[in-house]
Amino acid sequence: MADFDVGARMRELRQRAGFSQRQLAESAGVPHGQISMIETNKSSPSVASLRKILGGLGIGMSDFFEHDSPQPGNPFFTPAELRDLTSRLFSEREGAEGMITLKQVGDARLHNLQILHETYEPGADTGEELLEHPANEGGIVIAGELEITVGDKVSVLKAGDSFLFDSRQPHRFRNISDRPAIVVSACTPPYL
Repeated sequence: MADFDVGARMRELRQRAGFSQRQLAESAGVPHGQISMIETNKSSPSVASLRKILGGLGIGMSDFFEHDSPQPGNPFFTPAELRDLTSRLFSEREGAEGMITLKQVGDARLHNLQILHETYEPGADTGEELLEHPANEGGIVIAGELEITVGDKVSVLKAGDSFLFDSRQPHRFRNISDRPAIVVSACTPPYL
């Protein structure tokens, strides 16, 4: 997914919605310059920022990264059939070290449940701006270690450890180790 052009996709969706950059910024509650910087690929937004901007367009992150709908009906998926929600958001932010890979099982909206296979490379971080959204999420660390912040609680989870919380609490995921962390998680309603 390294060839995914975040800026071009943002511009395409904004123009399709009939918004100027300023109108989208006002709708999303972000600075006008942020839209311009993203569309010209001079800046990569955090997950929280992108979600806010896409909210101004009335779409989710899954639709942003994968605009082709998966085929309904098949309840089974091979690794190649997972929806790749990975972006350069995490790896190209200034100061960011590691990549975060997100792969979704099937159509989350159809089932009102998002199941993700997540990989956090060493140094990967969802960002200093904590995530918050109306949902519940949980998961199990399959390999490696992952530091998770939920509200004022911080814990480093190792393989076999798990988490479950109300996503309206500010939260953050960081790999502070020197090896990849792999997590299988679920969120309802879907967040991305």
